[in-house]
Amino acid sequence: MSVPQPPSLADQVYDRLLTQITEEQYPLHSRLPPEQALAQSCGVSRPVLRAALARLRNDGIITSRRGSGNYVARRPDRQVMSFVPLGSITDIQRCYEFRIDVEGAASAWAARRRDDADLVALDAAYQRMDQTYQEQALGVDADQMLHLAIARATKNPFFLSVLESLGQQIGFGMKLSRSLTLLAPPDRQEMVQSEHRAVITAIRNQEPDQASDAMRRHIMAARNRMFVGIPD
Repeated sequence: MSVPQPPSLADQVYDRLLTQITEEQYPLHSRLPPEQALAQSCGVSRPVLRAALARLRNDGIITSRRGSGNYVARRPDRQVMSFVPLGSITDIQRCYEFRIDVEGAASAWAARRRDDADLVALDAAYQRMDQTYQEQALGVDADQMLHLAIARATKNPFFLSVLESLGQQIGFGMKLSRSLTLLAPPDRQEMVQSEHRAVITAIRNQEPDQASDAMRRHIMAARNRMFVGIPD
């Protein structure tokens, strides 16, 4: 069994800066200190700092303005930190990125190949999700049921096997997203359900492009709901 590697210096700087941004030491839209000052305050070289800043840019947390410096574009919702450890945020984002492409494609194939039994399964999962919101329950199982039903409707076992193999990671992200939704005003729940309805409607109408677009928008929205600020 492999021994977990300790976090690199760049990882430690990333976590430190993300914590400072989350705690609003650097508020939204504010400019970070110059690289030399940041490197000194973190006790690292500028190449190490730049690696950490590159990760923050890739995650959409900061943005660079030519000749001006680095600015805070968005930050994790404070409530996120009560559900997941700081180091998990990047992994959750990467899982969402993967799902955007894979499940977008799966939705398109489902729209081409779905049969009546698939539509029954989609409707049952959707109704179960509605029920969980009415009960103020997390409903992660119902959410996963819907996404797996779409994968089955592709009639391609590879889509289903991939989503099942990533069930734990996907479920973790869903739990976070749905936890935040339950804490938000009720219109957030309706917005999430409207995203699901759009996917199901496109699959029902056998509209592959619309189904793919609707699923991609839904997963991107779920990812962005973890953050406060303007998504990139």
